Amino acid sequence: MAKQNVAEQFVDILARAGVRRMYGVVGDSLNPVVDAVRRNAAIDWVHVRHEEVAAFAAGAEAQITGKLTACAGSCRPGNLHLINGLYDAHRSMAPVLALASHIPSSEIGLSYFQATHPERLFEECSHYSEMISSPRQMPRLLQTAIQHAIGQRGVSVVTLPGDVADQTAPDRSFESALVTSRPTIRPGDAEIDRLVRLIDEAGKVTLFCGAGTAGAHAEVMEFAGRVKSPVGHALRGKEWIQYDNPYDVGMSGLLGYGAAYEATHECELLILLGTDFPYNAFLPDDVKIAQIDVRPEVIGRRSRLDLAVWGDVRETLRCLIPRVREKTDRRFLDKMLKKHADALEGVVKAYTRKVDKHVPIHPEYVASVLDELADDDAVFTVDTGMNNVWAARYISPNGRRRIIGSFSHGSMANAMPMAIGAQFVDRDRQVVAMCGDGGFTMLMGDFLTLVQQDLPVKIVLFNNSALGMVELEMLVAGLPSYGTTDVNPDFAEVARACGAFGVRVEKPKQLAGALKDAFRHKGPALVDVVTDPNALSIPPKIKADMVTGFALSASKIVLDGGVGRMLQMARSNIRNVPRP
Repeated sequence: MAKQNVAEQFVDILARAGVRRMYGVVGDSLNPVVDAVRRNAAIDWVHVRHEEVAAFAAGAEAQITGKLTACAGSCRPGNLHLINGLYDAHRSMAPVLALASHIPSSEIGLSYFQATHPERLFEECSHYSEMISSPRQMPRLLQTAIQHAIGQRGVSVVTLPGDVADQTAPDRSFESALVTSRPTIRPGDAEIDRLVRLIDEAGKVTLFCGAGTAGAHAEVMEFAGRVKSPVGHALRGKEWIQYDNPYDVGMSGLLGYGAAYEATHECELLILLGTDFPYNAFLPDDVKIAQIDVRPEVIGRRSRLDLAVWGDVRETLRCLIPRVREKTDRRFLDKMLKKHADALEGVVKAYTRKVDKHVPIHPEYVASVLDELADDDAVFTVDTGMNNVWAARYISPNGRRRIIGSFSHGSMANAMPMAIGAQFVDRDRQVVAMCGDGGFTMLMGDFLTLVQQDLPVKIVLFNNSALGMVELEMLVAGLPSYGTTDVNPDFAEVARACGAFGVRVEKPKQLAGALKDAFRHKGPALVDVVTDPNALSIPPKIKADMVTGFALSASKIVLDGGVGRMLQMARSNIRNVPRP
C-alpha cells in the first residue's frame, strides 16, 4: 500500500475530527490538499468565489452545529482574504480550522513573489497559528491546532507550504485520539458559597444574559423565578433567552429596547450570565456585580466585579438553585415588567402608523412580515448595520430558530456568506439572509455560489440605496451624511440573470406575496425590497458627545421604529403580574 503524502494525512485527520466540508478557492500551493479532498469521501470541497466568504461560511456552520469546520486559502493573497471572516469566527467563538497554504519552503524569507508570513498574520484572530515546515511535524501539529480550536472555541490556523504538502507523510502510528467535544465546568464550592450569600443578601437582583446561556434556558428561568429577577439580554443572548420568558425586560445596548437598562441600574445585585457585552457605558458602576462565565479571560474586563465565578452557566445555576433562599417580594420584578411594557408602548407607535401603506416601504414592516411568514425553525443570518436593528426588534425567537450575524466583530457583508454555511448543514431547513444593499454588494459575486451549489437560501434585501447605520452615526455626531449613497441596479433582475428566482417589491401590498413565492421556490431566491432610507427618527436627546463607536451612553438612547411582537409578549407578562 502506497504511503500517504502530507496533504492526504491532513485531510484524513480533519475527517476524524468531524469536519465535513472545506470552504475555499483552489489554486497553486493549495492544489495537493484540494486533490486529497477530492479523493476523500468524508469531506466535500465547497468552491466559493471569494475566500472571505469561505471563512464566514465555515464560521456560520460551526455556530449552527457546534462542531469543527474548515476553510482554506492558497498562498499569498489567497489566504489573506480569509482574515476578516476568521476574525468574525474567532470573536463568535466558532471552532474553525483554517489552512493557509504557503510559497515553496525553499523561498520563505527571501522576498519571493507575493510572499507573506501567514503564521504571523493570523496570530491576532486565532488561538493557535503555526507553520508545518517539515512532514515530521505531522500529525502532531495539526492535532494540536484542532484541540485549540475545539477546546478554546475559536480559530486555529495551520500554514502549509505546497511542496511540503506533497511530501511523504510520517507513519500513521503518530496519530493520537482527538478531543472533539467540550466538558462542562462547575465552580468550586467556595465560589458557590460566596455567590449564594450575595444573592440572599440582595433584595433586588437582575440577570443580564449573553450567548453563554445557550442550552441553559430552563435553568435561567427557574433561577429567575426563585429570586424574582428581571431578565435582560445582549443581542447575542436574544435567541437563547428571550422566548418563553415571563421575566423578560428586553435588550440593552445601542439597539436596545424596553427596560433592560433600568433593570440593570436599579437593582442591588446584577449577575452577568455568559456575556462579554462590550459597551460598558450601559453597565452600572454603583451596584454590586457578579459575573459567571466559562471563559475566565473575559471575566471582569467590562466592569468592576464584586465576585468572579468561573464556570458554565447551566452547571453553575444548577448548583445555585437548590441553595439560594426563594424570595417572596416581587415588587422590583413587577415594576420592571411594567416599565418594559410602557417603554414598548412608546416606541411601537411608529410601527403602527399606517406603515402598511407607506411608500417607500418601512423596513420595520418588512421585518415584521418576514417574522410572521418565516418557518418556526428558520435560520436568520443578519447583515451588520440597520439589519441588526430589524433582527433585534422583529425576529421572534422560539427555541428553534437561530439568529446569527457578525454581532461581536461587526463586519459588513456577512449575511449571505453565513447563509451559505448554514444551508449546507441542512438543505431542507429554511435559511433567510437579511441583507442590506451595502453589505450584499460587497460580496455579491458569491450569489453565484448559491446558484452553482443549488443552495435554497432566501435573500431578503433591504434596499435603501444607502449605508444606513453610517448615516445614523454621522447624524448623531452632528455631521452631514457624506459618501453613504449607493446607486443600485434592480437586484431582482441581477438574480434572474444569475439563474435564480428574483422579485422586486416597491409597494407594501406586494410584500407578503413576494416572500411567499420566494419561500416556495425550491432553489435560491432574492426579494429586492425598496425601503425608506429615512425610516428612523432620532430621539431629540442624542448629543454628539454621547457617541463612542457603536455605544451611546444614556438610558433613553434607543432607535425609534417599533418592536414588533415583543410588545405582545410584554403585555402578556403584565397580565400575569399579581395585583395587590
